[in-house]
Parts: sequence; C-alpha cells; structure tokens
Amino acid sequence: MKMPLPQGLAALALLLAAACAAAAPKTYSASLSGAAEVPPNASPGSGHVTVVFDLSAHSLYIDADFAGLLGHTTAAHIHCCTAAPLSGTAGVATMLPTFTGFPSGVHAGDYYASFDTSLAATWNPSFITSHGGTTAGAEAALLAGLDGRRAYFNIHSDSFTSGEIRGNLAPVPEPSMALMLGAALPWAIASIRRQRRNR
Repeated sequence: MKMPLPQGLAALALLLAAACAAAAPKTYSASLSGAAEVPPNASPGSGHVTVVFDLSAHSLYIDADFAGLLGHTTAAHIHCCTAAPLSGTAGVATMLPTFTGFPSGVHAGDYYASFDTSLAATWNPSFITSHGGTTAGAEAALLAGLDGRRAYFNIHSDSFTSGEIRGNLAPVPEPSMALMLGAALPWAIASIRRQRRNR
C-alpha cells in the first residue's frame, strides 16, 4: 500500500524530531529554595540552576547562582533518584564531597563548570556501584532520573547540613523539537482528513 505524500512527510518529520531529540544535549532547570527541601526549612535563600547533559558527548554542564543563605556553603550535588517524581530524597549521584570548585563558606555566589561523565571521578562511587558498576550505567541512571523528574540539585550549608536550598530538576522543552512537530502537524491533519473523505 502506497502512503500518501503528506502522511509520509508527516511521518518523516516525526522520525527526524525523535532522532534529533535522542542525539541532542538535554537541558534541565530548577529554582532553588528552602521550601523545596525535604523536610522544608525557613531559609530565605534562593537560587537557580541549569544543567545540560549530553550523553553522546559524555558531558555535564552546570550553571548555578544563589543568594541569601543563612549558613555558609559546605557542598553542592545532584541527588538521584527519588522514588517518585518531584518528591522525597535520594543519595548523591555526583562527585563527593562537592562539585569541584563550588564556592565554599559563602552566603551567595555563582558557579559554572563542566564535567566528563565518562570519568569515575565525576560520580559518587556508590552511585556507580548501584547502577551496574560502570560510568555508562551511572550516566543512564542519571538521564532517566532527570527525564523522570526524580533528580534534584542541593546546596548544603553549615546551618542546614542536609541541604539549605534545593530544586527538583525539570526538563526544558527543546525549541527545535517543538518546531519540527509543529511543522508536521498540518500534514498529519490534512492526511487524516483526506483519508476520511476517501472512505
């Protein structure tokens, strides 16, 4: 059976969108607050973090800023993977005792770093062990946690040792994917209408 041209183009556009999404770096972001901690705390601190994870390039980029902490910073990590999306606690997935170069002993600051996720030093050794014993297993687990909204960024301080401010990382929609899907939609609708008329 020959596929009508518009339907074929729509299917091709959808396949291209899926392929681009699989190969492209993925971006996640979160607003940081004491209210997002588990259990919540009364810290007036706030912040924002953007995480870009590129599985094919084995890279993890972090861009964070924070201010107004009651305590002095002691550590920052990505924790993964909570039992349910957007709630609960999880162990530290990334390096210990903190991200390399994260500002220590301050109430406010910013941070930008990139890490090679193919290196064991990027990870908490127990996270690697619990996900197959390889960095590839750790990468896959973190990606699944990020996509499933079961990972969070946490800034610890000497006033709140289990975390003063945190944010649950959520995927940021890819504009290119939305454009491709939007371009395919008119062809798909036209094809469906044409098939209904020909019945």
